[in-house]
Amino acid sequence: MVKIPAGTFVINGKLRMLSNVKLEGVGPETILKAGPSFTSNTGPAGGYPILTTAGAENTTLSNFTADQSGDTLDGNVPGRLNEYMIDVRDSLNSLVQGVHTRNPFTYSIAFVGGSKWCVKNSSTQSATNGKYVELDGIHAMNTSNGDIVGNVVDQRKGTDGDDGIAVHAYGDEDAHDIRIANNSVRGGRHGAGIDLAGGSGAIYNIDVTANMVWGSPRGLHDAYYDGTKQIHHIQIVGNNFRDNDIKTTGGAVDFERPVTYVTMMENSACNSGGYRLPVGNGNVSGRNTQSLEC
Repeated sequence: MVKIPAGTFVINGKLRMLSNVKLEGVGPETILKAGPSFTSNTGPAGGYPILTTAGAENTTLSNFTADQSGDTLDGNVPGRLNEYMIDVRDSLNSLVQGVHTRNPFTYSIAFVGGSKWCVKNSSTQSATNGKYVELDGIHAMNTSNGDIVGNVVDQRKGTDGDDGIAVHAYGDEDAHDIRIANNSVRGGRHGAGIDLAGGSGAIYNIDVTANMVWGSPRGLHDAYYDGTKQIHHIQIVGNNFRDNDIKTTGGAVDFERPVTYVTMMENSACNSGGYRLPVGNGNVSGRNTQSLEC
């Protein structure tokens, strides 16, 4: 175990985890902060992580704040989206717990490839205006067997934020068997609260349960970026969508494209429009409520 005390620790390089290591601060007052030369060198995948697992197994990141200094640095640099602030990449058995991210110029907490991971009791926040695009909060790409549980995601303190929580299949790799539960999520102006973004790879076996999704352009949305492989076997149960921008059909949940085996039950939407689920094999919708006021 590596313990870090309270204080601000300026980083101009990139921290890379080794296998079987636990990195633990004392709480939000342990701050790992990008320094003035942070963008002068890159991580192993050519981006700008505060910390990356880069293939390490059995790692834990806990109880600290990561500050990418996107409010003061110019983060619009080559490779900006090659790696992410907290970058769990191609790793097995990874835990992110009690990690708080601030001032991003990339995705805040990302799981890329790999399997068997969890992010819980953590928070993300995007607060810049007019500096960046594609600032997702928690992003799971081409990965499997993960849990996103009990986090507070707010990508709309400024105008630059994108999706609050995104599950993304990029290229021909799949994203599957992921649980998104008991989170408080506000998606940014450019995205949604929760986004399922398919492509040439499929997205399936996603459990979206008991989340509060609020103040977003829309609550849950599907998208296809580099292909049309189908999204299927999705469970959306017991979520609360409130005060989202779109007040018509699809403001709470919007599947615009063909999907199959989607169960959408017992969700509530207030001041957020309604639900759209196309007819498709195995699709079930029932006991979802909608009201004009919260």
